[in-house]
Amino acid sequence: MAKTKGAGSTRLGRDSQPKYLGIKIGDGQSVKTGNVIIRQRGTKFLPGKNVKRGNDDTLYSLKDGFVRIVTKKRLGFDNKKKVVKIVNVESL
Repeated sequence: MAKTKGAGSTRLGRDSQPKYLGIKIGDGQSVKTGNVIIRQRGTKFLPGKNVKRGNDDTLYSLKDGFVRIVTKKRLGFDNKKKVVKIVNVESL
């Protein structure tokens, strides 16, 4: 029995495919209904007005308009202030 596999085999090649996360439509750009605004893991950006969150935390538009990303201070469950980014879509 060979201790390792023969020639032609490799231990590499188990890398996963890229997930292409990030901001797809930036602040101030126009968006149509159903367009993906941000692909993310977890809620780094929170959905605001006219924006909905999908099962994989993707944010997408509910109306035509312009994207606005604002930062606000929110109170967490542990009563600590936290800065959050909220994505809104303003109508035309």
